[in-house]
Amino acid sequence: MWKKFSKLHDNILVEAPSERYFQPNEWPAFWRDRLDLECRPNSLQEGAVKALKAGALQDKIAFTRETARHWFDGKLGLGGAVLTKVPDRPGRPDLPKLVPPQQTKKRSLRSEKGRFALLHAIAHIELNAIDLAWDIVARFVNQGMPRSFFDGWVRVALEESKHFSLLQERLSEMGGAYGDLDAHDGLWEAAQVTSHGLTARLAVVPLILEARGLDITPSLLEKMEEIGDDRSARIFHIIYRDEQGHVAVGAKWFRYLCLREGKEPAAAFQELVRKHFRGPLKPPFNDMARARAGLTPGFYRALSSSGT
Repeated sequence: MWKKFSKLHDNILVEAPSERYFQPNEWPAFWRDRLDLECRPNSLQEGAVKALKAGALQDKIAFTRETARHWFDGKLGLGGAVLTKVPDRPGRPDLPKLVPPQQTKKRSLRSEKGRFALLHAIAHIELNAIDLAWDIVARFVNQGMPRSFFDGWVRVALEESKHFSLLQERLSEMGGAYGDLDAHDGLWEAAQVTSHGLTARLAVVPLILEARGLDITPSLLEKMEEIGDDRSARIFHIIYRDEQGHVAVGAKWFRYLCLREGKEPAAAFQELVRKHFRGPLKPPFNDMARARAGLTPGFYRALSSSGT
């Protein structure tokens, strides 16, 4: 059963608090103003785990949207009193086949095959990002974090679902589908090595991996505009804007935890990255976008391959 977000009350259309988070005009038509009402969770953690476990892509997005709607409408508690086991790996469809990163093919963006390969790779990143956000919610529900911490990560999961849905639709328009090409598992490996601690997870996932998106997305956007692929460019505009907010969520709560633990944030960040992230950070860096998100050069420059 499907239902619109808003409801009539005394003949007046009343918006639920969750409305402002969904930005329905940015979603593919299939998802606009729709939610699957049969998947309402009993708590935020249960909803996060349901989304993590869902192997079917449509179910994962539906669980994400439904959990987000009930959370932002104030209808869910955290659920930390009765913990649900968090899976070590998220549910996935049979395809794409996962291979080592060096085995994924690189193609020129000047060809349609090359653009399809790029969009497929970004879609894979966004799918992982949905699960990474929900894993933070589910795994660290009992860390004594404020409700606004969970507000931030639920919004991240919702926006990553939007990004994946847009890319999935674009791949279909190009005559293919997510799963047509091989992909690698590097992003989820980052989650596994930081599953022991929230501070480590925030250092590696939003402040390393998502921040990298701020560095590379503007050039991808320019290339899409140059070759006249306006539909793909529109998606990259949305992703770039939203990802700055995602890095900001990570930076805010990383600083919060450092303050709580009596640590200097930049030094703590560098220590955690050296311990849990393989290899140096690669320039060029989008210093302006990173700074707007609260990630200043003092955090990452010392870790770069150039050392500056």
